[in-house]
Amino acid sequence: MALIKSISGIRGTIGGAPGDNLTPIDMVKFAAAYGKWLKSSVPNNETVTVVVGRDGRVSGQMVKQIITATLSSLGINVIDTDYSTTPTVEMAVKFLGATGGIILTASHNPKEWNALKLLNEKGEFISGEEGALILKYAEQEDFDFVSVDELGTIVEDDTTIDTHIIHVLQHDLVDVEAIEKANFNIVADVVNSTGAIALPKLFKALGVSNYTIINEENTGHFAHNPEPLPQHLVQLSEAVVERKADLGIAVDPDVDRLCFVCEDGTMFGEEYTLVAVADYILTHRKGDTVSNMSSTRALRDVTEKHGGSYYASAVGEVNVVNKMKEVEAVIGGEGNGGVIVPELHYGRDALIGIGLFLSHLAKTGLSVKELRASYPSYFMSKQKIDLHAGVDAKAIFAAIAKEFENEKVNTEDGLKIDFATEWVQLRTSNTEPIIRVYTESKSEEGATALANKFVQKIKGHLPA
Repeated sequence: MALIKSISGIRGTIGGAPGDNLTPIDMVKFAAAYGKWLKSSVPNNETVTVVVGRDGRVSGQMVKQIITATLSSLGINVIDTDYSTTPTVEMAVKFLGATGGIILTASHNPKEWNALKLLNEKGEFISGEEGALILKYAEQEDFDFVSVDELGTIVEDDTTIDTHIIHVLQHDLVDVEAIEKANFNIVADVVNSTGAIALPKLFKALGVSNYTIINEENTGHFAHNPEPLPQHLVQLSEAVVERKADLGIAVDPDVDRLCFVCEDGTMFGEEYTLVAVADYILTHRKGDTVSNMSSTRALRDVTEKHGGSYYASAVGEVNVVNKMKEVEAVIGGEGNGGVIVPELHYGRDALIGIGLFLSHLAKTGLSVKELRASYPSYFMSKQKIDLHAGVDAKAIFAAIAKEFENEKVNTEDGLKIDFATEWVQLRTSNTEPIIRVYTESKSEEGATALANKFVQKIKGHLPA
């Protein structure tokens, strides 16, 4: 498995040969390159401090030790938050006044993966240009390590999740009184990672006393595929029904993606996480919204219902954030259950997502199923095709685009074709060696049929 270097970070599988996997040698190179970039971004002799946190992966402790030691060897001070969440580290960079941050997580990838997600001084993901410079430093191995008297300090801080939750509760639209009064019965699947730490703390702070955590041991041995998709959440659906819960909540290993399960065990739909939170936000403050172009049209519909304008960005959190800043959006995110609330910070954050969704649900008085039924109904199909070395995905997309040149074609991010009542997007993943095939239609059957059609078209262009 080749290392994957993208705006989503440096990620790969643990073990194997350097350059082909995420080995200790690769970790040192990329951490040192990031450290060099950070030091070059501040005035001479100014102290550089980096916040480091990790999800619950089995390899997390080993990776953290290598990363923190490498940063220290560059004369960089480290604040080690140990077990944390991606949004917590993003916020900690700001409230601890750090120069940058590294989150050690491969997000929704299986347990054999890990990654370095790199943050700037704002606690936001670095840009493509900055990432390219860091990769150049890594390739050149042009590092200058300090003498023993100049080594950076490594200090532990286990308070950052608590501080993050305090900030969530301070958001003016998170209504603790309404949530507590609603007395929700909640089941949450934290997939054996750091949600096991963060969600119970959040529930207690929100006044939710009746909750059940499943897959609650923070071992990194994920009980199921950690991507929060319907086929992986059967246990959660069954638990919601068995416990007669009002809703189920699922997060991914680093707690930046969020989805819900209705009281009857059916999926609320991860695409509708952002739609519901945006509806709540827009009810109380007028403005515009942003999601990536692989996300549901329902956000556009809800935004326009409230008198705002919807904007689409290329896929990738940094692209969504850049578009949100450009149009001054009041809410944005991604259809994979990623909610970005700019008043808190420019990053996907399941904790603020939960606080806002529960506030919305409590104030409407609706069940989760009824709330879902109140939104425009679209259905998506998400499929993927393995992308083997040497395959020219761009050439495949160009050939398909030519075939559909009479339709509305967008090549800003892979290939998106808009038809009258449905759309398809083909793109290579930022995090895995695959081609993603996303479709949306007015029916589940229509979305599946459209996806199958384009999967076959792609396969028709692949070598035998």
